[in-house]
Amino acid sequence: MKRTTRREIGWLRLLCVALVAALGASSAHAQTAQEVAKKAFGSTVLLVMEDANGQPLSLGSGFFVRDGEIASNLHVIEGAARGYAKLVGQKTKHDIQGITAVDPERDLVVLKISASGAPVLSLGSSDAVQVGESVYAVGNPQGLEGTFSQGIVSSIREVATDKLLQITAPISPGSSGGPVLNSKGEVIGVSVATFRGGQNLNFAIPSSYLKTLLAKAGPAKPLAEAKPPKPQRSILADLGDRSSEGVIGSHFAWTDNQFMGYYTFSVRNNLREPIRDVVCLVIFYAGDGLPVETEFVTIRGPIGGNLASRSPQRGRIPADEVRNLTAKTEIRVLDFRLVE
Repeated sequence: MKRTTRREIGWLRLLCVALVAALGASSAHAQTAQEVAKKAFGSTVLLVMEDANGQPLSLGSGFFVRDGEIASNLHVIEGAARGYAKLVGQKTKHDIQGITAVDPERDLVVLKISASGAPVLSLGSSDAVQVGESVYAVGNPQGLEGTFSQGIVSSIREVATDKLLQITAPISPGSSGGPVLNSKGEVIGVSVATFRGGQNLNFAIPSSYLKTLLAKAGPAKPLAEAKPPKPQRSILADLGDRSSEGVIGSHFAWTDNQFMGYYTFSVRNNLREPIRDVVCLVIFYAGDGLPVETEFVTIRGPIGGNLASRSPQRGRIPADEVRNLTAKTEIRVLDFRLVE
């Protein structure tokens, strides 16, 4: 039997040390879900957009990609005259100063805001993402700040010459524009919350498109002046996105209980297909025309095609506080799902 020489033992020791070092370096890059969440919350913002009259238009999410610049979805800010960003868990509101870059075809925008010093999330390689990989989505679904969800990459979809990441991490209205991160805490996608129907059909715009867009960023143009051109084609259009124009909320009325904030309103489905999980934004206006309170309400349904549903709601706003201030009430339909 051949004896192992001292030289061979030395080489084996060096090999073992190299393997341990490599394994340690690899594991050092991976982070726990708690570590990813803590890092992401420090850089993720709630976006509140308003029209020219100062009335709420939409809610969304974004995240810092540079000092004083945040990335989000273009559809979050479309039609807005002004808006502000607020870091998760903080009260300070930072005005949006303008748009520095926009990609209408891929629903991406980079915004300049009146804040600096916030941590920046690093962009990972979306080209290296594999099906089955763990991912984390961070956003503000329905205005619920700092929501963190975990899932996997369930597919990488080809859309014409572009790609979309399909993930199982839940994405809801208000999460649009939030970061999707890998286990290293790197952004590999930007959430899109515009797809309706089906289970776990959640999508993210790959970070590679955001990297390209950041390289083209220039001086900020005010929201009111920046008119992004309508795309000749859209990365979203081929996946059957449905507009909420065919679903209408109306006929608001207070009920007999004058203290608890009970009220009712109708949702009419003008589509041929039945729908469910209709997300509505109820806006209470004062006599001067400015909004004084808002509530998110979800009507589970289902609501048949060309039919209406009237559902009583127990609002979180005490009725005696709102009635004295409210001149009118508006119901805006933000999202719904098709019943398959």
